[in-house]
Amino acid sequence: MTMYLVEYGETFIFIIMLIASIVALAVGAERILIFRKSLKNTEAILPTLTAEIRNGNLNSITSLASENPGNIYAKFSQFSVENYGAGHDGLSELQEGRIIGERIDLENHLSILNTLGNNAPFIGLLGTVLGVIKAFYGLGTLGSTGAEFVMRSISTALLATAAGLGVAIPVVMANNYFSRKLKIIQANLEILSREFLASLSRKK
Repeated sequence: MTMYLVEYGETFIFIIMLIASIVALAVGAERILIFRKSLKNTEAILPTLTAEIRNGNLNSITSLASENPGNIYAKFSQFSVENYGAGHDGLSELQEGRIIGERIDLENHLSILNTLGNNAPFIGLLGTVLGVIKAFYGLGTLGSTGAEFVMRSISTALLATAAGLGVAIPVVMANNYFSRKLKIIQANLEILSREFLASLSRKK
């Protein structure tokens, strides 16, 4: 069993790296589509929403939300308008829950990228270790005549570490990108929440 692991473990690691890269690409593409949909027309919508909230034009906010059903800020504003009658404290609690819900939706599948980014280098290193073990086993079996085989085996083994880093680096960069976007979205939602609460306070 041990020798089978040593013999084919390195190949198995390369297969794992291939699968990991496919999964990372799929998750990254899916999250890009979700974030683009959630942030569509944001540059135009966000300042308009802020102005309409400050002016107390709730009907305009509803119209803007209906015209941009996928935009996260429009949806949040529509939700706030629908619960505007709950009062300051009630609306604040509802908005906080909504923000948490939106964050959970946007964070969906990001844990996969985080896991791959953290563990891909170690999986690649395991492949290198197995390859080096295989190389030295071959050296012990073939003796001095197997030096060329050993060198080839070690160079192939080092490719496993390179593959692990090749997967991990772009995955970590993608995860950091989405995490940064998520922080900005949450901050903007909290700003909109404060605008609605301030609007309620002015009407007292």
